[in-house]
Amino acid sequence: MSQHDKPLTLLGDLTPAEFLAHYWQQKPLLIRGAIPDFISPIDPDELAGLACEPGVEARLVEEDGPEGAWQVSHGPFDETTFERLPEGHWSLLVQAADHYVPSVAALMDEFDFLPRWRLDDIMISYAPPGGSVGPHVDQYDVFLLQASGHRRWQLGGKQADDAPIIQGVDLRILETFEVEQDSDWTLAPGDMLYLPPGWAHHGVSQTDDCMTISVGFRAPSADESITSYADYLGEQLPASQRYSDAGMAPASQIGELDDAAVERMRQFMLKTLDNPAQIAQWFGRVMTQPKYVDQVAPLEEPMDEAALMEHLQEGEPLLHMPGSRFAWRKDAGSVTLFVDGDAHPCAEALAKRLANPAPMYKDVLELEGAALLLTQLVNAGSLGFMGEDDEE
Repeated sequence: MSQHDKPLTLLGDLTPAEFLAHYWQQKPLLIRGAIPDFISPIDPDELAGLACEPGVEARLVEEDGPEGAWQVSHGPFDETTFERLPEGHWSLLVQAADHYVPSVAALMDEFDFLPRWRLDDIMISYAPPGGSVGPHVDQYDVFLLQASGHRRWQLGGKQADDAPIIQGVDLRILETFEVEQDSDWTLAPGDMLYLPPGWAHHGVSQTDDCMTISVGFRAPSADESITSYADYLGEQLPASQRYSDAGMAPASQIGELDDAAVERMRQFMLKTLDNPAQIAQWFGRVMTQPKYVDQVAPLEEPMDEAALMEHLQEGEPLLHMPGSRFAWRKDAGSVTLFVDGDAHPCAEALAKRLANPAPMYKDVLELEGAALLLTQLVNAGSLGFMGEDDEE
């Protein structure tokens, strides 16, 4: 029995295979006690502290704000912001909490039946009683894990792309929201709700300690994908590769763009774009691009291979830096490791080990090409030692 054939408490005793076959991207799933006896890795005061830090993406949503209904403010905040807030009907949302709190990042391991490159980040929200962000739709999969307190969730079914939203506010709140039958639940700590893309939902805090952890996933839109891939491919195409019409029939009407010409252009474009090896290389790069461009920062003073080997041999663990993203691909016998939007050809064993977020020790140096690639990735800011003299 493979690990993905075992029922998981996290999935309500479904196996990963059953969950992916019947729920993933298809329909919601409520899981009571997904993580039994769950203790939140962060408390409301710590979350508010994060929201005051420069560089942290945080939003404050006030249902009845000083400047109007559903007012959205962006961090960093300060203590005076929180002091002026009413006793209810507001929400604080902090994006990418996994980049700053290791115990939050560790929650990603619970979802290892999904490709790690598919996960985007973990958002955490706090709301006093009545706090919400309104009924809305997300265009990505999300697991909503109740961290502390209680939140009432109501679902409104899958929405059309053109479902009307309230104009004039900085949130995509649905104009109309009808609760589906048997889709009204209050979640306690450790309970979890899975929602596929496009499903209307409305979550309202029921307590003064309501915190919800949202595990979100990365799904590029058609617009983003086509534009990005065309740019990537375009940089490599020779100027001589152009539309051609050798053997065409004489023009029958002046100025007519006939079916044959349109079809020739269509085939030219499809043939140019349909390159599986190039799509894989582009896809690996785009799915490992950091969420925040400035978060993965190169070392100011590059390390050499000898220093890297010395750190490892002295027992220092080498870690994925917060916000860094890894994936690997084997294609026609060659292996590529994708890290933070860049591609590195390397041995398969090394690619697999580096894509695993577990700390690395000196035994990693036994893998072919490890010292050189590890040094490159440390200098790029994707890997790092967390020793006492480390400024990170």
